[in-house]
Amino acid sequence: MLSAVFSKHSDAQIQGRNFTEEKVMEASRTLFIPVILGTARMGRMSLHAAELVAGELGKCEGVATDLIDIAKLPLPTNDAGEAIKQPDFSTKVSKADALVVVSPEYNHGYSGLLKHVLDSCLKEYIHKAVGIVGVSAGPFGGTRVIQNLLPVMRELGLVTIFWDVNFSSVRKVFADDGKLLDESYIRRIDKFLKELIWMAKTLRHGREQVSLD
Repeated sequence: MLSAVFSKHSDAQIQGRNFTEEKVMEASRTLFIPVILGTARMGRMSLHAAELVAGELGKCEGVATDLIDIAKLPLPTNDAGEAIKQPDFSTKVSKADALVVVSPEYNHGYSGLLKHVLDSCLKEYIHKAVGIVGVSAGPFGGTRVIQNLLPVMRELGLVTIFWDVNFSSVRKVFADDGKLLDESYIRRIDKFLKELIWMAKTLRHGREQVSLD
């Protein structure tokens, strides 16, 4: 009887050790968080914002990133939705643990091309985190474009975080060559990315370990 008790205790220790090792391995796996630049306009200052965010992401331990420029995606315009799914974009979104969408504000909204690109995928987004970065020439930092994107993100199955980054009066934030002129944005981006990474880890665990049944 005593040997049975020791056996059960030993089994519990092994199970506990295995569980701990699995948790450590899960936490150490690299997160893939691409940044989507949501405009194709010439002279776009949003490119500097996207490059800055991608650069800061690349400094985060355990995170890999990629800058996806929608201007370079060869999507047709004679159809829409999953019928025009672009393999490279689909693969990157499917691999992603979270996304960052950088969007300028055009007449209170986002670009039509961004919506066209986002709509080309569906299942690739489900239960993944997304953070939104707004960019504007004026003082509101793309607040209205972020508000307009939130219901789109939800409908796609993405989970929005509660921090945003707002680049206000963007021509005062970056020089023409992309040099950052206002270092306070580094702190804002850091706060934004910490929340996004936490959510990405949490949702990855949920996707892999928690059944919807």
